Amino acid sequence: MRKVILRAAIASVSLLLLMSTGWAAGWKEHASDHFIVYYGGEDRFAREVLRKAEEYYRHIALELGYPRYSEFWLWDKRVRIYIYPDHPSYLKASGEPEWSHGMADYRRKRILSYSWGQGFVESLLPHEIAHLIFRDFVGFKGEVPVWVDEGVAQWAEKQKRPFMRRLAKEAYEKSSLLSLEDMMKIDIRRLKKKDKLYIRPSQDKEGKPSVLFLSSEAIINAYYLQGFSLVDFLITRYGTDDFTYFCRQLRDGKSVEEAIKYAYAHYMKNLDDLEQRWRQYLREMVIEQ
Repeated sequence: MRKVILRAAIASVSLLLLMSTGWAAGWKEHASDHFIVYYGGEDRFAREVLRKAEEYYRHIALELGYPRYSEFWLWDKRVRIYIYPDHPSYLKASGEPEWSHGMADYRRKRILSYSWGQGFVESLLPHEIAHLIFRDFVGFKGEVPVWVDEGVAQWAEKQKRPFMRRLAKEAYEKSSLLSLEDMMKIDIRRLKKKDKLYIRPSQDKEGKPSVLFLSSEAIINAYYLQGFSLVDFLITRYGTDDFTYFCRQLRDGKSVEEAIKYAYAHYMKNLDDLEQRWRQYLREMVIEQ
């Protein structure tokens, strides 16, 4: 009897989730160990999304070194992926801006997009799965900087790593990097005035103080690029075990500087040390042509 009641409760929750995403009457579904794909378009695309989601899940969890605990994303804890039949129906259901092709609801563990969404399978899907894995690990209580969260998600887009490394190297060579201290202060969600010019502190390749004159779009682009580069540096130079320990400190309420001191005690003690070692990493980086 308890199993019947539990199954009925799970079914009711699933129905409410379907109704809350709109287009409920037309949903079909495919399920795997860790995901359920609801779709209203082509069956072939839905199956490809499900196959790649499982592949990304395994690779991202392994590469980030996160522990696999009992019933992680299994049964009623599976991530739900909603694939709308076209872009307009996706926009209507998600409420996202016109340029959006997909989004993730981290607290409700669901991903929304549409059939053959631009770059969805190759780029957006691993990006959003990485967000979900990362947030499952660190939670929402600690003060996790946005650049760490976004850096992890972008780092999960494996195909883009060479391109992003090249951009980061170019930004270093042009002395156009935001300072790490400034990145800790910037709230990129507030940078909405496209015609406004911002003055940001920085330093040149020799480490001398300088300033940058940037639009809001340029700041946002630099912020995301540097988030990727910093995570790439920490994982590539010091390994996944130390990075996982660093994230665990953030999860447990440590500040970024405290987390650095605990996880990387043999190499650096604060934000300034992290920035200088990261800049050295970029300076020494060899980009294959």
